[in-house]
Amino acid sequence: MPRYEFRCRACADTFEINRPMARAGEPASCPQGHEDTVKLLSAVAVTGRGGAGTSAPAPSGGGCCGGGCGC
Repeated sequence: MPRYEFRCRACADTFEINRPMARAGEPASCPQGHEDTVKLLSAVAVTGRGGAGTSAPAPSGGGCCGGGCGC
């Protein structure tokens, strides 16, 4: 389930809420009970090639196909 980050304009607290994408635009109250909040834009960085040790090594060498055919 996606996690959305909000900031309260009254107390400046930053908090996160897990909710379905269908409810992404709904307002959220801060943990202190204030209603004046704004949804923050979060950057997500994904690195790597998937599961550790389960992906095939990247082709090496030159040529049009990464060196697999010897061209």
